[in-house]
Amino acid sequence: MLRDLSSKDLSPVNILMVEDDDFEAKSVTRAFRKARLQNTIVRARNGVEALEILEGRHADLSLDWPLIVLIDINMPQMNGHQLIAEIRSRPALKRLVCFMLTTSTAVADIEQAYDYNVAGYIVKETAGADFTRLLNLLGDYWLTVQLPRSGG
Repeated sequence: MLRDLSSKDLSPVNILMVEDDDFEAKSVTRAFRKARLQNTIVRARNGVEALEILEGRHADLSLDWPLIVLIDINMPQMNGHQLIAEIRSRPALKRLVCFMLTTSTAVADIEQAYDYNVAGYIVKETAGADFTRLLNLLGDYWLTVQLPRSGG
C-alpha cells in the first residue's frame, strides 16, 4: 500500500529517470502522478542523453538540484554501469544520488553498481506492480536524508 506522500513537501526534489523502455518509463511516471507527487520527472532514453541533461548540454531538457537519478542498466549507446562510472568520474556530478532500477538480478550487476556507490539497487519486480514500493522507498529516502545541493 502506498503511504500518503502528497502532503509532504517533495517538490524540490527532481527526478531524472534514465530508461529506454517506453512502457517502464510511463509506468514509473504514472505511479508518481497517481500518488499525487509533484516532483519534476525528466526522462533520458540512455546514458549519453542523461549526461547531456545533467551537464546542461541538452537542447530541450534540464534539471536543477537536489536531484535523484533512477538508472536502468540495459540501455543502448551507454548502459547504466557506464553512466554511473561517468557520473562518479565527473567532479560536477559525483555527489548525485543514484539508484539502479533494473530487471537484472545478476550478482555481478549488483556488485558493480555498489562499487560506484549507488544509494540502492532496486529490481523492478520487487518495486511493486505499480511501483508503490519504489515510491515509498524514495519518499522515505528524500524525507529522511539531506540531499546534496550541488555536484562539487
